[in-house]
Amino acid sequence: MIGLVTDTRIETSRRIAASAADVFALLCDPHGHVAIDSSGMLQDCTGEPVTKAGDSFAIHMDRESLNDFPEMGRYDVTVTIRAFEQDRLISWTILGRVRPQIGHVYGYRLEPVEATDDEPEGTLVTSFYDWSDIAPEWREMDIFPVISEGALRGTLGILDRTVRRGYPRG
Repeated sequence: MIGLVTDTRIETSRRIAASAADVFALLCDPHGHVAIDSSGMLQDCTGEPVTKAGDSFAIHMDRESLNDFPEMGRYDVTVTIRAFEQDRLISWTILGRVRPQIGHVYGYRLEPVEATDDEPEGTLVTSFYDWSDIAPEWREMDIFPVISEGALRGTLGILDRTVRRGYPRG
């Protein structure tokens, strides 16, 4: 795995033995986000698969999984797609009940990789979490990153397993 951690961004990558199209299809599906979440916060969703920047869906959350703000309990957020390049890039921001909105961005870059003597062809999947443009009020709270590099790596592991086994929607 490849990793990058700065003061405002985390990136980690994993080679997955699946096509970029198969990985991307899962990442466009709200149910796919719930299926691969390693944090335990994503409980369910409402909405259809996204097809372009500006599309959105609802995620039903439970903050108890992180045990950092248990008073938040269950709540809903809207995932709004910021960047969308078919089979290459998807990123989104989270809109919730807090004000001002936080402004952090999550996403995935996909790069097809050729087969080697040791591994079949597949996709290098890079998961990223960026909080460089968060609102000043949130920066002052000094609570970022909310999700760790380990959680991003865990989600990539679940993504790998889920895509290779054949992702069933729902």
